[in-house]
Amino acid sequence: MKAVVLDTDDRFRLTDIDQPTPGPGEVAIRVRYAGIQWGDVLVRGGHLPVPRPFVPGFEAAGHIVAVGEGVDEDRLGQQVTALTSAGAYAEVVVAPAALSFDTFGVDLRTAAGCGWAAPTAYDLINTVGRVRPGESVLIHAAAGGVGSLAAQIAGTAGAGRIVGVVKDAQRAAYAAQFGYDQLITREEFTDAPDQELFDVILDPVGGPIRETSLRRLAPHGRLAIYGNLATFEPVALSANDLLMSGKSALSYNSNLLSRTHPDHLAESAREALQLVAAGRIRPDVTAEYEMADLAEAVQRLADGATHGKSILRIAA
Repeated sequence: MKAVVLDTDDRFRLTDIDQPTPGPGEVAIRVRYAGIQWGDVLVRGGHLPVPRPFVPGFEAAGHIVAVGEGVDEDRLGQQVTALTSAGAYAEVVVAPAALSFDTFGVDLRTAAGCGWAAPTAYDLINTVGRVRPGESVLIHAAAGGVGSLAAQIAGTAGAGRIVGVVKDAQRAAYAAQFGYDQLITREEFTDAPDQELFDVILDPVGGPIRETSLRRLAPHGRLAIYGNLATFEPVALSANDLLMSGKSALSYNSNLLSRTHPDHLAESAREALQLVAAGRIRPDVTAEYEMADLAEAVQRLADGATHGKSILRIAA
């Protein structure tokens, strides 16, 4: 079968490999579309060490064509979207049955656009941030896949004010469609004389932005940390300062959650998919690539030249 392989020289190559078979608790999915995400940038850069050659791809949408031991055979033929640890950039991928979800009627292209971003955004708003009706929410990387979904999910949670932070005015114009009450640039966030405080802040950026975000939390506010787009340098937090202001800094790692509590991640993914099926939120697929063009797609993502969600078309 055809697959894209990340080789020892850090290059993506379209090649032929053997088709995988599902083991116990797994399903094999014939992939129609695969989601492209920041994990691809991290793997290519060596930040997530994996043995090479390696078939990347962490989000797949297609149909189940085989099931492993312990998986109900009635799932054969089911249209699903799946969260994987590898292998989605191939004609067939093996994924945990527990993390392969019915799409609730959502078409496969849109389902591929949900990927890890949908349950991540759902959990950041509802589980980590615990957004309550009337609370204010600030979302960094507001034009990205997680940010654009998180803004919409914050709306379904009853947030009273939703502010997004973007790189520039062009991204602000794009992000305006997702229900933000206001969009500001990073410079405006850090330099604004009017220091508005927020009940919940979502931060995948890190570095100085994280330090400023802590200062911009209202009393009893929650900072939800889920990435380090800007830098892997640590940010020092004072537990005493947090205690005196009632603030909290909470982290979210969906990859770890998939290994420790896959049932929780699965439930969040289903909740998010049902919001998509009901038309209450939507992923925005802005770019579609052929398998041979994956290197270009990942580079554009690394360069910050994309917004919304990019996907890879595996089968016509």
